[in-house]
Amino acid sequence: MKSKLLLTAVVAAALSAGAVMAKPAANITAAVADKGRPAADTALDAARKPAETLDFVGVKPGMTVVELIPGGGYFTRLLSKAVGPKGTVYAVYPPPRPSSDPAKPTPTPAIEKLAAEPAYSNVKPIKASPAALAVPNPADIVFTAQNYHDLHNIPNFDMAAFNKSVFNALKPGGEYIVLDHVALPGDPNVTHTLHRIDPAVVRKEVEAAGFKFQRESKILANPADPHDKNVFDPSIRHHTDQFIYKFRKP
Repeated sequence: MKSKLLLTAVVAAALSAGAVMAKPAANITAAVADKGRPAADTALDAARKPAETLDFVGVKPGMTVVELIPGGGYFTRLLSKAVGPKGTVYAVYPPPRPSSDPAKPTPTPAIEKLAAEPAYSNVKPIKASPAALAVPNPADIVFTAQNYHDLHNIPNFDMAAFNKSVFNALKPGGEYIVLDHVALPGDPNVTHTLHRIDPAVVRKEVEAAGFKFQRESKILANPADPHDKNVFDPSIRHHTDQFIYKFRKP
């Protein structure tokens, strides 16, 4: 009897921690299996766990998703395929830095090249400062990965106004997903020195904009991360302790 009770407790703990995940929906499985994804992206899948991440995000066919600061488009391609042809991904990226060489034109941002590919025609790039977030249609989801900490590094950036603009970009009931590298509490300068952020800071700032915290995913947690190294340090890169928070607009 004791062994049965112990087994039940272990299973319940695992379920509550999100350690056991049901098979991802077909749209997510297909997005991860997309043959159009570059090798550089798929090489990161073991560390970034895209199926589990998209499952937690809850992306479904036909949704309107805003991805903030998409970088090279790792998640953009996945989101594009997951929402399907009836869905839309607004990829909001900052204006590129002009070329330092007057003889050379400013390079075309990676996200514009991606959106020009016929296979990802539902991706709509929007060049805008993060401080002036606006999208043509209210979104079901706003998603950003490994970027929130960098907003803290922009001089005089108004985080309260930014999070309120995210709130306004969502439909009622829409969700805001923040994925970032974990910093230990205490030093606010780690956003710049280590490119990390204390999850408690994120939660406090986002809730102050009117969002309701829903839940956290531990799928990218790494207790072995010492939390004292820059995320680009070769000894920890792609294996940092990361959190994913989901917030809901009432």
